[in-house]
Amino acid sequence: MGIEVRNINKHFGEFVALDDVSLDFSSGELTALLGPSGCGKTTLLRIIAGLEHADSGRVLLDGEDASGRHARERQVGFVFQHYALFRHMSVFENIAFGLRVKPRKQRPSEAEIRSKVMQLLELVQLDWLADRFPSQLSGGQRQRIALARALAVEPRVLLLDEPFGALDAKVRKELRRWLRRLHDELHVTSIFVTHDQEEALEVADRVVLMNKGKVEQAGAPDEVYSHPASPFVYGFLGNVNLFHGRVHEGVLEAAGQAFAAPDHARTQDAKGIGFVRPHDIEVDRYAPGAEGILVQLRRAHAIGPLAQLELEREDGPDTIEAVIPAEHFRQLQLKEGETLVVRPKRLHVFVDRQSL
Repeated sequence: MGIEVRNINKHFGEFVALDDVSLDFSSGELTALLGPSGCGKTTLLRIIAGLEHADSGRVLLDGEDASGRHARERQVGFVFQHYALFRHMSVFENIAFGLRVKPRKQRPSEAEIRSKVMQLLELVQLDWLADRFPSQLSGGQRQRIALARALAVEPRVLLLDEPFGALDAKVRKELRRWLRRLHDELHVTSIFVTHDQEEALEVADRVVLMNKGKVEQAGAPDEVYSHPASPFVYGFLGNVNLFHGRVHEGVLEAAGQAFAAPDHARTQDAKGIGFVRPHDIEVDRYAPGAEGILVQLRRAHAIGPLAQLELEREDGPDTIEAVIPAEHFRQLQLKEGETLVVRPKRLHVFVDRQSL
């Protein structure tokens, strides 16, 4: 089922939670709503579910306006961060709950309920836990049961609010891979909220980045990472180095260097910032006459295949973070306090429009 949200606005007192948000969610797609706390992503999810009402705007499910429909009528499955399982019910009864409370005419027979629940338990690979209670399960197991319960009513849309937020890093990683495999099997239109950029980029077909109640960018994971639409997107999706300077006719002057900024060929003497990922910083030992930015190596952390370098610019207090192959780091035999020269291999320039 396709979902459309059109011109959604939502205020909580003076606070603007959503500011004229319009989005399309394609049928069968897994979309991540990504952004910092307070950006509006959970509010948007709850409005789609019917758990919250917008001040204005519409929610369309398969082209039909669902804005006035109760949550029960939207055929939406919702998975919360903190599981929300019924403690006094067994795993089996938790999953069966949504089927048992259906109106009498729509309610399956007891045999059908049992068959459906066992199928779902097999799907989430926990059929051996049917008689256990939530208190006897691990966090990861509880979240899989919560997902099975949401799927029991055969939702047309699956909504997940920070589904792995309460779990430790190792379990999170395992479960997000599991969710991706499950989605590929079921193809239920799914939207999940997260503030973890790695999670969004790894799991989702499409990422929607939100900030201060607005959509900053929406697109495939590789698109938003490699071609960020704004400084916020660039900074939020992973670590980044900033080079402040001025842009004039396609050139950024920053850190005593001139960097090509072809997208700004017509810009006349405006403030600009160059954004560079740590892995796009080239590092060499300093030699007289070497071109680049002079830095001192303050700290090196080389574990596994990559070495992280903390570098202090000699022309100011700014720190540069570089990531290079650990093998190259060992070949250079760098020492803390040593003077090095760095060069950005790829730099993305944004112009401060207020300075134009």
